Amino acid sequence: MNPFVMQYRKLKCQLKYLASYVDLDPRGNQIVRRTNFRDCQKPVLLLHGFFSTRRVLEVLEHRLRREGYCVWSIHLGGTMDRFNTHRIDELARKVQGKVDRLYERHPGMGPLTIIGHSKGGLIGTYYVKRLGGDTRVKSLITLGTPHRGTRMAYLGCATLGWFSRSMWQLTPVSPFIKQLGVGAFPRHVRLVSIYSRDDVIARFPSSVLDVDGQPNVFNVELSGVPHGELLTRRCVWEVIRRELALSYADAPARASVAELKPPPLPVAALPAAASP
Repeated sequence: MNPFVMQYRKLKCQLKYLASYVDLDPRGNQIVRRTNFRDCQKPVLLLHGFFSTRRVLEVLEHRLRREGYCVWSIHLGGTMDRFNTHRIDELARKVQGKVDRLYERHPGMGPLTIIGHSKGGLIGTYYVKRLGGDTRVKSLITLGTPHRGTRMAYLGCATLGWFSRSMWQLTPVSPFIKQLGVGAFPRHVRLVSIYSRDDVIARFPSSVLDVDGQPNVFNVELSGVPHGELLTRRCVWEVIRRELALSYADAPARASVAELKPPPLPVAALPAAASP
């Protein structure tokens, strides 16, 4: 077969796969506010990924509310005021402002946990590591987040890079990714990366954190979970549920402490050949 035809078909398949994980509903950020911040001892902030809206968080939000957590999200804006296409550092500053104002209005709120999917995990990481978010946050859980950058971003740069600067930030060689990886993560904040080798958006090992010498940093690998389903699969929820219980030193209403598994062990350092 003609190699150009093969490349075309491969690119077409990749675009189709990528399109299956974006949320283009213009009403996707129109949500009903249900959180009472005046009685919010276990707040959880959800951050969605690139070219998505807050609608993709509905299943996870429902599960968290059912367990008694004080759940909220932020309208991250972007192209046509939606779809989360702005720069990661700019969005992290937006998160910083929103969180600071919320705690000023409600000083009795408990310490914050952030759960970020894909690019949302990098927004949370930058906020905690570079913008002083560690003074508010006690744990950060990332789902399919390309902490090392992802090669799929090159495809995004070729198709969407003309209007989304964040696509360039997501490549493995970007200055943003390299600079964010410099230095240890704040020791008093628990950082957990949940990832799957079946995730073709944040391909292995892009979501694997460097745990060397960082006792508060963990990797949890789950099998058979595609990128978008990290927000909905039951097996992922069980890990999130356990992590929140450990973080708040209190088991969820439907589980006892004895039922919780021990914290995940750090994944061993990757061999040199596996590095992106």
